[in-house]
Amino acid sequence: METSRLSASVRGLAATLIELAQVRLELLSVEAQEEVLRVAGLLAYGAIALVCLALGLGFLAILITVALWDTHRMLALAVFAVLFLLCGLVAAWRARERVLRGSRLFSASIDELRQDREALEP
Repeated sequence: METSRLSASVRGLAATLIELAQVRLELLSVEAQEEVLRVAGLLAYGAIALVCLALGLGFLAILITVALWDTHRMLALAVFAVLFLLCGLVAAWRARERVLRGSRLFSASIDELRQDREALEP
């Protein structure tokens, strides 16, 4: 009789652990889907912004260079070349910082698993 209670208890514990693992895997899946959607949206808006800003700055540079063509065309071209190079360097530096900082992908799942481990420890 005691062995049947023990085996039922072990089966219950195994079922609980399997259910816990299933919930954690579902959470991982949801977080992965959210990250994919976030990155896709970020890339789409980033590409649109990049194209529009590049075209706008290019046309502004051309407009000012044409306006100053008779007097200071070399100065206008030099100023815009330096401006565009500085903007590109700043953007590359910021992108490098973000890459080095990493992602918080699966952070909620990791926190939940840590809490589970702490709850199971004696």
